[in-house]
Amino acid sequence: MAGRIPKDFIDQLMTRIDIVEVIQARVPLKKAGREYTACCPFHNEKSPSFTVSPTKQFYHCFGCGAHGTAISFLMDYEHMEYAEAIEALAAALSLEVPREQDAKSMPAKVKRHQDDLFSLMSQARQFFVEQLTKAPHAQHYIQQRGLNPEVVAQYQVGFAPDQFNALGVQFGQTFGQAKLLASGLQVRNEAAQVYDRFRGRLMFPIRNRKGQVIGFGGRVLGDGKPKYLNSPETELFHKGSELYGLYEARQYTRNLERLIVVEGYMDVIALAQFGITYAVATLGTATTSDHIKILFRLVPEIVFCFDGDKAGRNAAWKALETLLPHLNDGREVRFLFLPTGEDPDTQVRKVGTEAFEASIKAALPLTKFFTLGLKENLSLSPESALTTAEENVRFNQEADRLLALMPASKLKTLLVAQNQGMFRVLVEDEASKQKKNKFFKDKDDKAKSAPKATSHEVKKTPVRYAIALLLHDPTLTLWIENPERLVEWDIRGVDLLLKVVETIEENPQIHSAGLLERFRGTRYEAALMKLMAWQPVQAEQGILQREFQDCLRQIAKQARQKAIDDLLHKEQLQGLSEQEKQDLLSLLSYK
Repeated sequence: MAGRIPKDFIDQLMTRIDIVEVIQARVPLKKAGREYTACCPFHNEKSPSFTVSPTKQFYHCFGCGAHGTAISFLMDYEHMEYAEAIEALAAALSLEVPREQDAKSMPAKVKRHQDDLFSLMSQARQFFVEQLTKAPHAQHYIQQRGLNPEVVAQYQVGFAPDQFNALGVQFGQTFGQAKLLASGLQVRNEAAQVYDRFRGRLMFPIRNRKGQVIGFGGRVLGDGKPKYLNSPETELFHKGSELYGLYEARQYTRNLERLIVVEGYMDVIALAQFGITYAVATLGTATTSDHIKILFRLVPEIVFCFDGDKAGRNAAWKALETLLPHLNDGREVRFLFLPTGEDPDTQVRKVGTEAFEASIKAALPLTKFFTLGLKENLSLSPESALTTAEENVRFNQEADRLLALMPASKLKTLLVAQNQGMFRVLVEDEASKQKKNKFFKDKDDKAKSAPKATSHEVKKTPVRYAIALLLHDPTLTLWIENPERLVEWDIRGVDLLLKVVETIEENPQIHSAGLLERFRGTRYEAALMKLMAWQPVQAEQGILQREFQDCLRQIAKQARQKAIDDLLHKEQLQGLSEQEKQDLLSLLSYK
């Protein structure tokens, strides 16, 4: 595996790359004062609310909240992985991306071995494709399944001849038996005989996100067993973290907004033939946590498609339990259950593209499947109102266990409220109902009269504004007289301010976008992205300097007041030590 990309290189890349050029090549921008604007490429709108700042090297949409650096834009717009986006930007500048500890993490001999395996898998793919042209019965099977030549070529479907050593004869001299075994293309039995793993099967190459062939899936043409056979775990192939069709979905779907997870290779290919190019399949395994992470890195919406029988619903429930820890308010999950006896391949041929896509959009939301599936698992009918104490307790306990898996979010709050309502049995008289109604009406009236904040607005405080100013101009750290005093300021948000200051001091030449990239993947990333979207009223350096220094004075004042309040509170409860009394006097006498 390649080493990590050095942070210093990313800093330099962010300094040299021009985000305006990166976005302009994909989205037409119009100059508007110091910035550029456009209609947002991430949601439909008539009036432009998407802005690009050449100063900050940052984009932000005031409509949907999308924001980030040039790296983020390529990840969201081109569906690239983080490292892929860096490599694409570096290539635009004719730079080679360095890797940390390459020699240590992958010695030359190991790298040559891995390169040979990739080459072998690629040549095996081509061999299987050629063999398909020589196998009339395999071509007949493909025609029977209704696959057209275009989609067969698109997914590079092939055929493994029904011979014990076809691959050994074809590649043994070039690559050697050891690599044929290491790739999973051949297998050695207990009698020490070596033979081809795939024989007489339709072959589906499995690609990684770079498009390299890492494994194969083989399907029998008749009723043989097993029906599907996958490559084993190898140096290249780890089925728990790979998805069939993901590479093709990214290649052939221009606006990749959702991914539908199905169960078989033929389902993926049949849907693609009908224009639904955003389907992927797990590789003979249940949906894993790694699968969920990969999917949500690419799209905000996942639709799981299963048979409507008990096995399908059980598989859907396992997927739900796996994905709960990965849910947040920006992510959506739905469950599509097909009629009994149907799979995506047969169903899309029966109803057509438009109707199948309509069923995807109308699929069961996670919030509904959560309750229905929970009842089913507890052997309760879907219509059960949970009227007995026993049913309430069972439902409550299992719901609590599942909800504990979820991170805090509005979605979790909604699910908690929804399921509390199911097991809470209340008997209210008319007077209590009227009292409750009046309470909620008064609350609603107050809420309506209160000023509304936009969904992306963040309350401005001295700490947050100081961080926003540093993101706008990292050189403002020069005006912090005693940076070490930041550690003493015990107020909310100062820990992040301190981390930003430390990062700038360690990297004095860092650019705004490079500073943001330093915090990618940390718990501070989301907060910094929002603060980056703030625009100082003035851009003149002297004014920014005075505003920043004023923020520091306000923060120090707040920190002193909090320290005073804490000491006074402690004095009332348990008294103060002599040192604490001296500290309190010192704080009270400060001017």
